[in-house]
Amino acid sequence: MDAVATPASVLRADFPIFERVIDGHPLSYLDSANSAQKSRHMLDTMMSFYTTSYANVHRAVYQLGVEATEAYEGARETVRALIGAASTKEIVFTRDSTEAINLVAHSYGRANLAPGDVIVCTELEHHSNLVPWQVLSQQTGAAIRYVHIDDRGELQLDELDEIARSGNVRLLAVAEQSNSLGTSNPVRVLADWVHEQGGVIVVDGAQSVPHRPTDVTALGADFLVFSGHKLGGPSGAGALYGRRELLEAMPPFLTGGEMIRSVRLSGTTYNELPWRFEAGTPAIAEVVGMGAAIEYLVGVGLDNVQAHEQAITRYALGRLAEVPGITVHGPTEHSRRGGVVPFSLDGVHPHDVAEILGSQGVCVRAGHHCTQPVMERLGLPATTRASFYLYTVPDEIDRMIDGLHRVRRIFA
Repeated sequence: MDAVATPASVLRADFPIFERVIDGHPLSYLDSANSAQKSRHMLDTMMSFYTTSYANVHRAVYQLGVEATEAYEGARETVRALIGAASTKEIVFTRDSTEAINLVAHSYGRANLAPGDVIVCTELEHHSNLVPWQVLSQQTGAAIRYVHIDDRGELQLDELDEIARSGNVRLLAVAEQSNSLGTSNPVRVLADWVHEQGGVIVVDGAQSVPHRPTDVTALGADFLVFSGHKLGGPSGAGALYGRRELLEAMPPFLTGGEMIRSVRLSGTTYNELPWRFEAGTPAIAEVVGMGAAIEYLVGVGLDNVQAHEQAITRYALGRLAEVPGITVHGPTEHSRRGGVVPFSLDGVHPHDVAEILGSQGVCVRAGHHCTQPVMERLGLPATTRASFYLYTVPDEIDRMIDGLHRVRRIFA
């Protein structure tokens, strides 16, 4: 049964941070694309785990060890169900999306790419889904090609035919949603294209998995990554999904304890999936906390989260249009944009905008958002970015708009 929609104003009570007052102003947190706030359910789960059940996992038969392992592996099943993977064997715990992408680049990429092959990336990508592929290109001799964006921040898919003629396309890396412009990318279209070329697709789900229902089969994903802290979990835990047949053929990323089956001076045999890719003592409590954050999200309903973000984004775009000198960047169609709204204010540097808003308790991010190629393409030094989540309410948007009018008066 689908979860019943709960108003954001009610959900906010589940997040202790919103009791905070900054310089006499209530907190208006509009930086969830950077990192999401934490629910009491997640915080209580981690505290309970640390105070009642903590031990190392997979290594003890005493009660604490059994409970810790069950909680850790239970979180793996929670992740599997969240993204529709076929098996927990396809879920590898990592530190975050960045580590997961590097795992794929190092383990799959170095084993499967060579001179004459082509890596495809997009101009929209976060640096964490761009730099590892540049490094892989240098290491393997494979060429790297980019799908560029238009002035609205949308991918120019007509470039794909030319890219296909440039070599053997073996891998395409793309974010389902841009962190800096909010652009929702046509992942299934890109997956079908790269599969026709005989390649695989790596989907950066850091900005999509927390905000909408995800099904890796429907997406056509060969690999998909996301970070726990962006869906309300703690930092230090994330996940990689990989199709089982691909993971089975990949060498380990890190080596040491836990990822082994047996070690002899004459050689080592590796553990089965997914533990082959989880060397050393993992971030146990953080993974348990990530599982609890997912449980909370599932209880709210990802359909409801998506619908709320669409509504609050429309409201924010309408209010921003009232501010003279504002330019909003990114797709103009609401259906092509997630809950991320970057903007510029004429004559004012984005950092000044963010600093003045911050003095009124309004938290927005200013900078290049780890997407310097996007800023260069749009001819911008930086932007101010407001981003929303299931707990964002219209009053927070209104306080941002009031703050922007104050910025204009100060710089007039």
